[in-house]
Amino acid sequence: MARMTKAVLSIAFVLVGIALLGQQNRIFSEIVPTALKSVVDVDEFSWGKIVAQKELKWHKCYEGRQCARLLVPLNYSEPDGQQAGIALIRKPAVVPRKSEFYRGPVLFNPGGPGGSGVDLVRLAGDLLSKILGPQFDIVSFDPRGIGRSQPHASFFKTDVEREIWNLDLKVVNNSAEGVARGWARARVLGQLAAETDDGYLRHINTDQTARDMLKIVEAHGRSKIQYWGFSYGSVLGATFAAMFPDKIERFVIDGVVDSENYYATSWSNNLLDTDKVMDSFYTGCAEAGPDSCAFWAPTVDDIRQNLTTLYDSLRSHPMPMRTKSGYGLLDLPMLRSAIFLALYTPYASFPIIAQGLAELATGEGQLLFDRMNRPPFECSCDSPERAFASVPDATAAVLCNDGDDIPGDLESTQKYFDMMTKTSNWGDIWSNIRISCVGWPKFPKDHFQGPFEANTSHPILLIGNTADPVTPLWAAKKMSRGFTGSVVLTQDSAGHCSISAPSVCTQKYVRDYFIDGTLPEPGTVCQPIGQPFPISDLNSEEAQNQAVLTSNLTPDEKEIYAAILELSKTPGIIPLPGHLSSRAAAKVEAGCKL
Repeated sequence: MARMTKAVLSIAFVLVGIALLGQQNRIFSEIVPTALKSVVDVDEFSWGKIVAQKELKWHKCYEGRQCARLLVPLNYSEPDGQQAGIALIRKPAVVPRKSEFYRGPVLFNPGGPGGSGVDLVRLAGDLLSKILGPQFDIVSFDPRGIGRSQPHASFFKTDVEREIWNLDLKVVNNSAEGVARGWARARVLGQLAAETDDGYLRHINTDQTARDMLKIVEAHGRSKIQYWGFSYGSVLGATFAAMFPDKIERFVIDGVVDSENYYATSWSNNLLDTDKVMDSFYTGCAEAGPDSCAFWAPTVDDIRQNLTTLYDSLRSHPMPMRTKSGYGLLDLPMLRSAIFLALYTPYASFPIIAQGLAELATGEGQLLFDRMNRPPFECSCDSPERAFASVPDATAAVLCNDGDDIPGDLESTQKYFDMMTKTSNWGDIWSNIRISCVGWPKFPKDHFQGPFEANTSHPILLIGNTADPVTPLWAAKKMSRGFTGSVVLTQDSAGHCSISAPSVCTQKYVRDYFIDGTLPEPGTVCQPIGQPFPISDLNSEEAQNQAVLTSNLTPDEKEIYAAILELSKTPGIIPLPGHLSSRAAAKVEAGCKL
């Protein structure tokens, strides 16, 4: 059971950051559907038994999956020097490889940086296969430094040491000590990173990972890549496409980050549409009525004001909590974090958050507290799998190595924080990402950081939502301008990446693109089926229209709809910001080396 918990949680982590370090792990361990959990039993398999080799040698691992480790250069400038071992997983195609209908591997990246591709395919490979079709292998990997790949980015001697350090973690805020405290902690983390570095650390970056992807493609006996990358995976994808434009067969980047902003370590334009997602909560709740939205009020303004009232109450009176799941405080940072996380997955999270807010308004905070509370640290001295667990250190390694060095003084950090909080209501949460790099070791910035311009061997498909909390549609349109012939497909929904909403239209375009290379017409906009708040009145016009729409789907479309509906209602498929999620990893067993 402990191993199952670890597998379910590890997929749920990252678009980046180090502070806050999360609290929301119960969301994923309790909500991830049984259908996904069924692939998690690893009693007969250990990554410690798989030796990295220059050729792919697949081993049976999780149910219906095969795993391997690929040996690659740690530094591609020294190909005969120290090597790294990249952990891979695949759900084999249903179509036999010798069949004329077999279309080869599609490589996935779930986001982050720091997200585990092994866990993505381990948990959601069947659903992704149903979207693309039975002729593709669904393949992913833990990027270098992360999870089961080696070397493993870790700045602490033991898991207990890391746990104790994180116990003191607080959200950066505009209190008297908030920014200074976050700045000081980042300085310490940077020093620990430098002290534990034996020369590997500078090579944990996106440039090297893009080269790893080419090695993976070549190890499959192919010369061009088929790829679908989410969130940070769009940065990895854009980097690969710019570095190897002649190696593109099919290429989708979904939930697109402004890569130039990312490599500048700015993190300053991610929140342009966050308030649109929040507004969709207010509007959707008001329209859904009291039977579908527990936090319902007659008008949008009423709902907004009721939430403000809860903010004000917890700001001055945090709630002491003792539930079966644990104990602690339900305070303003916890509530704001719960709401921010919900913006990623409206179809999965809005009804639950509304119920929690309604309970909180009556003085009961158990649902929200249990959803967000960080569980007790569990120490297991006899778990060899701990060596392959995802830890938040890897997130910092990738994003701080990738980006430009930033000023390390407190005054500059305070100015950045002030700018972010003026830009967005959520700037205090998001600013932790850049602040985590203030004390990072000064490595040469000689890796690829752009430009993101190329005439690729096949045009790229970019996907953006009209209301994405952290990757605004604007960024997809900007990045598209650098890649000749690329097209932006717009999904008219709230949430992060296309799989946050059940749009058969979008996923059918994705399937058609992978199968025959066709792109949607420029300007195409796809609608989702249904809304985050379920329809309570089955006789309503909206319910009738939805019933007609689903009944008219072809068998293939029904299969796509079932898969994307389950994905959209499963939080954690796309990793969340590391500063909001990496504490969730604390629930997994920790090696007891004291």
